[in-house]
Amino acid sequence: MSVLADRAGISLETLSKIQKGHPGVGMGKYAAVIFGLGLGVEWMKLASIENDTMGRMLDDENMPKRVRDKKRST
Repeated sequence: MSVLADRAGISLETLSKIQKGHPGVGMGKYAAVIFGLGLGVEWMKLASIENDTMGRMLDDENMPKRVRDKKRST
């Protein structure tokens, strides 16, 4: 476990908290462990906007239906 903590740049205590699911551990520490395990590329693919079809659908719904230029005053 100390090798993983070193690779992730975190303490053994923080790694232990992550393993126990402690709510006080920041998301960045989880990401550091993921990269320390060598799973960073797969995680980035998972978090990619191209793979977030639901998020893109919700964004599309919130886009204005029609966009017009404002009339210029002459």
